Amino acid sequence: MTDDEAQSTAKLLTAAREALELFHEVHVDDDGALSFRHGEVPCAVQAMQFAEGLTMLSLTCVVAWDLPDEPALAVSAAERAGQGLFGTLGVVHTERGMDVTLRYAFPADNLDPSPLSTILMLVVSTASQLRADLLASVE
Repeated sequence: MTDDEAQSTAKLLTAAREALELFHEVHVDDDGALSFRHGEVPCAVQAMQFAEGLTMLSLTCVVAWDLPDEPALAVSAAERAGQGLFGTLGVVHTERGMDVTLRYAFPADNLDPSPLSTILMLVVSTASQLRADLLASVE
């Protein structure tokens, strides 16, 4: 990573941290990534410069874990996630069941704190609603 890339990603992560701190307690990891919890949903934010002037933020939310590994539940999760505009659903099958994540990446250079926090909150709100729906369907 060049110095310009490092400065660009650090600047964007600082902006994301400031936007998130309006709503959450944010932890800065050793590698500069941000982590926080939206209710019961753990989330992480990373930044990467793809080209000069194109730095992307990537937000990953762990929606649920160790759910029963049932095809109907995976389909239900996909349908619910498809109803939202913010995020791509990931389903991972493990020995202990099914884990569900929601990921969203977007170009964020020069976004002011207010629109940046709005985008981030739309994604984490979608993740929280999806978690509530999934857990309700399991019970």
